[in-house]
Amino acid sequence: MTVATTRSPRAAAAEPAKWGIPTRRANLMFRAKRMLHQLRRGAQDFLAGPQLLSKSSDAAFSVMVGASSTPLWSEAQPEERLYELGKVHNLRRAAAALQGVVVPAGALFSFWKQIGRTARRRGFVAGRMLQEGCLIPATGGGLCQLSNALYETALQAGCEIVERHAHSRIVPGSAAADGRDATVAWNYVDLRFRPRDAMRIEAQVTRDELIVRFRARTPARNKREPRPQAVRATPGTPGVATRTCATCGETGCFRHEHRIDSRHAGIPDDDRCAFLVDENWPEFQEFVENVRRSGDVLGLPLDGATWRLPRYDWKREGFADVGSAPLQALRRALEVRWAPAQGPARRTAEQAGAERIAARLSRLLVPDVTKVVVAQWLLPFLWRNGHLGGRDVEVLMTRLPMQELHARLDRAFAAHPERKTLGDFRAPAELIEAEAEALAYASRIITPHSEIGRLFAEKAIMLDWRRPAVLPRVEPTPSARCIAFPGPTVARKGAYEVRDAARALDLDVLLLGSELEGPDFWDGVRTRKFDNPCEPNGWLKEVALVVQPAIAEERPRYLLAALAADVPVIAAPACGLASQDLLTIVPANDLTALIAALRASLP
Repeated sequence: MTVATTRSPRAAAAEPAKWGIPTRRANLMFRAKRMLHQLRRGAQDFLAGPQLLSKSSDAAFSVMVGASSTPLWSEAQPEERLYELGKVHNLRRAAAALQGVVVPAGALFSFWKQIGRTARRRGFVAGRMLQEGCLIPATGGGLCQLSNALYETALQAGCEIVERHAHSRIVPGSAAADGRDATVAWNYVDLRFRPRDAMRIEAQVTRDELIVRFRARTPARNKREPRPQAVRATPGTPGVATRTCATCGETGCFRHEHRIDSRHAGIPDDDRCAFLVDENWPEFQEFVENVRRSGDVLGLPLDGATWRLPRYDWKREGFADVGSAPLQALRRALEVRWAPAQGPARRTAEQAGAERIAARLSRLLVPDVTKVVVAQWLLPFLWRNGHLGGRDVEVLMTRLPMQELHARLDRAFAAHPERKTLGDFRAPAELIEAEAEALAYASRIITPHSEIGRLFAEKAIMLDWRRPAVLPRVEPTPSARCIAFPGPTVARKGAYEVRDAARALDLDVLLLGSELEGPDFWDGVRTRKFDNPCEPNGWLKEVALVVQPAIAEERPRYLLAALAADVPVIAAPACGLASQDLLTIVPANDLTALIAALRASLP
């Protein structure tokens, strides 16, 4: 067992603190000693060191045996803003590495074995680190807030503390002031402990706090609350509290960061926003144009203008930085194209592609990006990997939350088990949970979809649907017995109700989408296709009504075109259209209501 080598906080406080202006010679000596310590610890761990622990989402770890909550933001001085942003960024990376880690009973937990080296290539940035009484810039600086939280939580959970080191100086407002601190420095100053029972670590950066929890399957044995010893500065003894270049005034020190104009020092004059988008909906394009600022960042799957893909043709002008994920986006497109048109393989390919795109675009989330406006498809992956904590988040929302969508499909499938496509795919539980947590965390939900707006009434920003430029319909007069079904022909879009209503009322059906329920699905109904690429909205001349009694609908573009052309529409609430002229709302999965609406609308 490794024994902690530090004095107690009370003993440290009782001695006169010593501090002098650091010298280059002393700094070289410190670096040499540190290297020797790192080599020695590396050799020890190579021979008989702690193991890398695995992660789990096992719900059996339901009993909270310890918890810590500490504020993220504490530094009010503008000169320190850059390093505080760096600290929070480093905490995001480290917390993501710890989230879900399971420590078996009696196993050794090592802070550095789980976090790994805080290198820039791994996404860590400069924050403040305590060295010889000074808070200096260092890659990975600020992680002691996490080690402090782990130490306190381990004490609460009754863990055996194998190795712990106290800070040599007090950081104002930190756990060191109460004797509850545990400093770390790669790799020789570590925090190590053993739990008596298996437990799962939860580490999360929220908007304003760092939260650490330990969960076990049963209440902790021999659980004890920590009894910290207070550390108080001795009057007239300088150096108990730490110094930073914003407060010490030692301009002759070789480490001194000379104050210059913030624009040349890398200090952000204003925090930035990153817009991480997916498909270019005109409603979202207009919103982004109206709210973006000159220093903001745009991340998109592909440069639509270069690739001549209107789907991704976002306006890039006015952004300070634009990033994309072309390889990931092209791979997603190919995998979705090769997958069957209906079924789990296609949905899995879509989600896997979104995860890869999110991972690539997350590189745009540099420390001074304090707000993220993100497409719903990317949201759960960015949340699960810890990129959104400590930031304001707004969601460009296009569909129902997965949790609500699955609940509706489950109810419909229970009522109609013969409709197999209602049950052919469900997203993984951990992805559903991640999306639900991220949506709860988000400050605003931005959408033109009226039903989504009702689900998030307290924080929804409703956009107006953009109607296409379609002229009102003129002669020839359409067939009074022909209705259009946007489709595709699948149960969740209301295909069964449309088919049965058409049979009951002897209606013709113009099919605008693909047929996914089998070749014989429309037997007993007169159907036809519209195929005139020279006149994409020409189908409106042929129908008396457009009908979409869907359980779920993301893009009601055909319905918007019909309303723009003064063609009546019958739709379910899931289509996301607000009450208006020419629109009749009917419940999904209600054949009787649909037939009644058709009879009332047809001549």
